[in-house]
Amino acid sequence: MKKVRMILAALVSLMLICSVAACSKQDASNPAPAQKVSLTVSAAASLKDAMDEVKVNYEKDNPNVTVTINFGGSGALEQQIENGADVDVFISAATKQIDQLKAKGLTMDDTITNLLGNKLVLIVPSDSKANITDFSGVTEDSIKKLALGEAKSVPAGQYAEEVFSKLNILDKVKGKAVYGKDVKEVLTWVATGNADAGVVYETDAKTSDKVKVVAVAAEDTHTPIVYPATIIKSSKNVDAAKAFMTYLNGPQAKAVFEKYGFTVLAK
Repeated sequence: MKKVRMILAALVSLMLICSVAACSKQDASNPAPAQKVSLTVSAAASLKDAMDEVKVNYEKDNPNVTVTINFGGSGALEQQIENGADVDVFISAATKQIDQLKAKGLTMDDTITNLLGNKLVLIVPSDSKANITDFSGVTEDSIKKLALGEAKSVPAGQYAEEVFSKLNILDKVKGKAVYGKDVKEVLTWVATGNADAGVVYETDAKTSDKVKVVAVAAEDTHTPIVYPATIIKSSKNVDAAKAFMTYLNGPQAKAVFEKYGFTVLAK
């Protein structure tokens, strides 16, 4: 009887060993699916068309990641982050906003990258009869309303004021200026004829056939236009955010940015 019990115990042990081995084999061949992640990106309004396409491409290649993009004036987005908004990645249209967040300890400093460049242009409605060919032309009587981004919160507005200051016409310009919350609003006002002229980025002008570019600002008349990107220190999805930042610096995203007229700065 004792011998029979020993044999039965041995068989049970063998069955347990085989069961564990089988489970191990099953786990190896059927790994658990990657955890789904939601990323929140705050991006300058001028990036909307390009970033919308980047988002679609990224989610297609990374089905477990959902990217939500909040577009707006860079200054307004900065304020939201300072007030505790749940943001993983921030792409500004100027270094000023990133620098201010960095100074307050809100960025992952080693992730800050100068991503893109752009040009500043003067636009009028496509059917405009105004005979202006440079930025100083906005002082002409034919320009009653000049649409600009609010300089304190919209980098394009800041760059525009620098240009007009360089030309010594800023005071005259302010008498005609109407201020938008971002460059897309400025573009819309000019495209609909609610403003006689406006200052936006070259990439914005390319998205509408209802406006035409009459002048490009000389680079020595304003601060270099740089779009820096960073991961926000409070991000709860740092690994996913880093992967997305890597993608932004990669060939697929670069091709999209160049398609929309941006200059790619990141190597």
